[in-house]
Amino acid sequence: MSMSMDDRFDPNAAADETAGVYGLPFSVDAARVVVLPVPFAATTSYRRGAQKGPAAVLEASRQVDLYDHEWGNFWEAGIAMCPPSDEVMAWEREASALAETVIAVGGRIGDDPALRAALDRVNVLSGKVNDFVYAAVADALAAGKEVALVGGDHAVPLGAIRAHAARWPGVGLLHLDAHADLRRHYEGFTYSHASIIDNVLEEVPGVSRVVQVGIRDFCEEERARIDASAGRVVTFFDADLATRAAEGVAWQRTVDEIVAALPAKVYLTFDIDGLDPTLCPNTGTPVPGGLSWREVCGLLRGVVRSGREIVGLDLVEVAPGADSDWDANVGARILYKMIGAMRMSKKVFDAGGERG
Repeated sequence: MSMSMDDRFDPNAAADETAGVYGLPFSVDAARVVVLPVPFAATTSYRRGAQKGPAAVLEASRQVDLYDHEWGNFWEAGIAMCPPSDEVMAWEREASALAETVIAVGGRIGDDPALRAALDRVNVLSGKVNDFVYAAVADALAAGKEVALVGGDHAVPLGAIRAHAARWPGVGLLHLDAHADLRRHYEGFTYSHASIIDNVLEEVPGVSRVVQVGIRDFCEEERARIDASAGRVVTFFDADLATRAAEGVAWQRTVDEIVAALPAKVYLTFDIDGLDPTLCPNTGTPVPGGLSWREVCGLLRGVVRSGREIVGLDLVEVAPGADSDWDANVGARILYKMIGAMRMSKKVFDAGGERG
């Protein structure tokens, strides 16, 4: 147990409602894993709410039991959430109000000067978020931390991915999602939530490959982009995963094939709508189908078992319901499993696991 932690802390007791993430007493300075909240969701094109995700995950996390059946007390390395940035929250309020006018016309702004000004300003503010995230993550990595970002919509991890790719050139992206997110500047927004993977391919050459899992909602142009990527994008479509399961192919075998497509260093980006929507009914763009809780846990185990190292991660699009904390409950738990996989992957990697 970390010597920087209060010796009076009881991991078996109920968490205090004012405690840190997962009820832990670590400071950001003392923690090995830093959770970075980014409550920005200006470009959400269907249902809003993801800007409330970080706060909801924090609150729900205090109900998560710390001992993990597979990975034990990995929390002892220290997990702490940074306070949300007042600047980011101000940008979110301004950008969301402006983006609503653009989204209302589907991005078809024509020659309207007011809409053009609104779109341009949202793009400026989104760029500021990218720069903020990049700087915060790069600083944390330089200090020897591991970073788990919590959004916000799926536009916000771009800076985090940039920072990880700068530190580990050739890193692979394991992308769990319902959507391919390969739209070019969707609705005119340079950094749309529907364009994160497109922006990674265009702006982050240090990402050697994107391996997508659970994709089931995409346009023809995105499919063509995947097919023309010369293997830089490898997609395991939800329909194909379902067919394999119906034909009796064990999930572990499918997991092994997914993991085999990844390089030695892995960044995990997880849009919660990659799950079956019964697990995230209030997310911004839910889609029928998707991954089960057990399938996601099996995939995380597979990455760890392979000897690959998870160097960073994000969880986005968690949107609490007006009268339900279910989405936040699931989000907090999947974030905990992801952090556990990241921590354990480093032990396996350092012990001489596969480096392929």
